[in-house]
Amino acid sequence: MIASVAGRVTAIAPDGAVIEVGGVGILTRCTPGTLATLRIGEEARLATSLVVREESLTLYGFATDDERAVFELLQTASGVGPKLALAMLAVHTPNALRVAVASADLKALTQVPGIGQKGAQRIVLELKDRLGTPEEAVNAALNGERRAAAWREQVHSGLVGLGYSSKDADEAVAVVEPDADADLLAGRQPQVAALLKAALRALSVR
Repeated sequence: MIASVAGRVTAIAPDGAVIEVGGVGILTRCTPGTLATLRIGEEARLATSLVVREESLTLYGFATDDERAVFELLQTASGVGPKLALAMLAVHTPNALRVAVASADLKALTQVPGIGQKGAQRIVLELKDRLGTPEEAVNAALNGERRAAAWREQVHSGLVGLGYSSKDADEAVAVVEPDADADLLAGRQPQVAALLKAALRALSVR
């Protein structure tokens, strides 16, 4: 398999580009987004996927390895060939496709020419657990962890600063943790001042 090509861009067409590698011009089919990153006469590197058919060998080029990986995964769904997979990446970014499939957003998928309602349903069914986690979900989880860590550190530091031992502070943080978790689940930033007051009340009644 040809995993990538790197060389000087010698030609750009509406559906692909020619990259000169070792004196040989290699035609790669690309999305408009990838083509927009190329300039004739400049050096370029494309992640590639070679599609072999009885009558042809076609090389598809992508700006990123992730885009190529999604292109290849899309073709594992029934009825999705390389041309349709490329069309999907021409309309949606890899992450937008992950979000659409994960959330069963049929409207987004049917924006791709060649995909109808039934085709979109089939793609969701077959690829829902295979395209990976949408970046938004990962970022939301990471942000939630950061917010959770922030309130814990601030409340703990506040209690220690008031003269409580680290062990006492840990116990008080555990008491108010359900309130903080409720805020995080609701999409709210935990209020450190309120949590600190609640932790002080918990320590005073022990």
